[in-house]
Amino acid sequence: MTVEDRELTLSNLDKVLFPESGFTKGQLIDYYVNVATVMLPHIADRPLTMKRYPDGVDGKFFYEKHVPKHAPDWVRTVPVPTGEKGEVVEYSLVCDLPTLVWAANLGTIEFHVPLWRVGRRRKLPAPPDFIVFDLDPGEGSTLVQCCEVALAVEELLRARGLDPKPKTSGSKGLQVYAALGGRPSWERSRADAYDVATTLENEHPELVTSNMRKTLRREKVLIDWSQNHPAKTTVGVYSVRARTRPTVSTPVTWKEVRNCLKSGQPSTLEFTTSDVLARVKKQGDLFAF
Repeated sequence: MTVEDRELTLSNLDKVLFPESGFTKGQLIDYYVNVATVMLPHIADRPLTMKRYPDGVDGKFFYEKHVPKHAPDWVRTVPVPTGEKGEVVEYSLVCDLPTLVWAANLGTIEFHVPLWRVGRRRKLPAPPDFIVFDLDPGEGSTLVQCCEVALAVEELLRARGLDPKPKTSGSKGLQVYAALGGRPSWERSRADAYDVATTLENEHPELVTSNMRKTLRREKVLIDWSQNHPAKTTVGVYSVRARTRPTVSTPVTWKEVRNCLKSGQPSTLEFTTSDVLARVKKQGDLFAF
């Protein structure tokens, strides 16, 4: 088929990727086509890590950082030093609709990107343009507790002059992003993230932990500040997640976060592909900074 001005060959469109709902590869590609106008601005120019499920969510999966050898020559790529014995990884960049469709056709259900853009910089990785707090509920906690922690993170970030925005992870937790001005160093943003996490841990020891040890996370919410690192990625906004249903990492409003906390119902912040397309049509891009 032709996507914009590019010729692509799509395969196995009837293959079921989500057995519980019958959601197919063709439906996955169709979702990404329809969400592209709001998704692409957030992942463009960011080295892509593809989480591929060639046989669906119940089959084996793998992460792919290196651009596949069979990639079309029009797929933009960028060499990024890894810091490991001088190794360089040639990443794909998803900057347009044809590349997004190409990646989805490979069975890429999840799109993961870093907190920095390639831009015109010669030295990579570039400085961060976001700070992120990945809120992950431990055993005995749910998305509801994540909402409580997210609101505390929001308060601290606003006190520091930032304008945070929440999105669901599309799985069990929430993520809070804030755009950074002046392109601070990674050391600075990482230190700031750690300070926020430990401050809230000290203020709410019964609810928050900044330590990833599972034994310390029971009935608490982990504030994963370590994601603020040039080599780390988080799931891209509007990306589908490989769960039993095609849920999506969805931008939400702070009002919705408060309502979820008040109701005690995690399902109020769980959205599938069809839900997200309806939200975008009605509300536009809630994650626009």
